[in-house]
Amino acid sequence: MRAYSQDLRDRVLRDSDTGLLAEVVAEKYHVSPAWVRRLKQRRRETGEVGPRSQRYGPHPMLAPHLTTLASLIQARPDRTLIELKDALGTPASLPTIWRAVTALGFTVKKNGARVRTGPPRHRGRAAPVADDRPND
Repeated sequence: MRAYSQDLRDRVLRDSDTGLLAEVVAEKYHVSPAWVRRLKQRRRETGEVGPRSQRYGPHPMLAPHLTTLASLIQARPDRTLIELKDALGTPASLPTIWRAVTALGFTVKKNGARVRTGPPRHRGRAAPVADDRPND
């Protein structure tokens, strides 16, 4: 939700200063009475009435480590996520490290060496089903 405009704040405070109750001012400007009371309290305590800067969630945990993470991956691309976590020395979870790796544009190989060396799979053909019923 966006902050209320400075013009609205000024009008609310002007009407409040004339002696109108917070509920009446709130109804007039379609805001909550609690917001009117908080705005008046903030002006009284700090002298500020402008909107505060908005916080948009927490900062990414690995933001200061992104260059180190990229250099670790470039130095040895076959590191596992656990090895990257240990090399960074951060308490970040493996999914957090995974998201940071993909945000840097790196991909993680999905099939290991054992799967690649196995026999090729026949896709699109159904496997034959043996008939185990006795013939009558």
